[in-house]
Amino acid sequence: MSGYDIAFYIFSFLTLLCGTLVITRRDPVGSALCLVLTIVSLASLFVLLRAFFLAAVQILVYAGAVMVLFLFVIMLLDLREETRRKINKLRFAAGVLAVLAVFAIVVNVIWSANPGAGLNAPMLTGATAPLGRSLFTNFLLPFEILSLLLLVAMLGVILLSKKDLK
Repeated sequence: MSGYDIAFYIFSFLTLLCGTLVITRRDPVGSALCLVLTIVSLASLFVLLRAFFLAAVQILVYAGAVMVLFLFVIMLLDLREETRRKINKLRFAAGVLAVLAVFAIVVNVIWSANPGAGLNAPMLTGATAPLGRSLFTNFLLPFEILSLLLLVAMLGVILLSKKDLK
């Protein structure tokens, strides 16, 4: 086993562990910090794939800008009372059942689809020009939908943070 394989398994384990901690932590700030660790671990996996530009974008955009936005929302909404609520066992069981059902569907689709069959070997060069060309030609609609979603999220934060002026 090479050093590359060991680093891959370490960063994969960290990504899965921190991703699990994001959804299991009761403290919203701690959950957001675990999300930062997940993003950093994922960026490390991009570095192992020699996709340096994607790793830098992952760190700058997601760990920087988006996480600052999340932390501002957490601070503005004052979520302390949310952490004191009791867990409803029926809702928890329904949530676990829904997650297991979605996981079973995803595994079934992947198992029956045979992904990656007939594909060429990937190019491991990390040029930004082909990435930008692909982003703005083949993936223009998802890119624009994502930008509108971020705009709606920003407007929602502004509306939620406004105090009632009477």
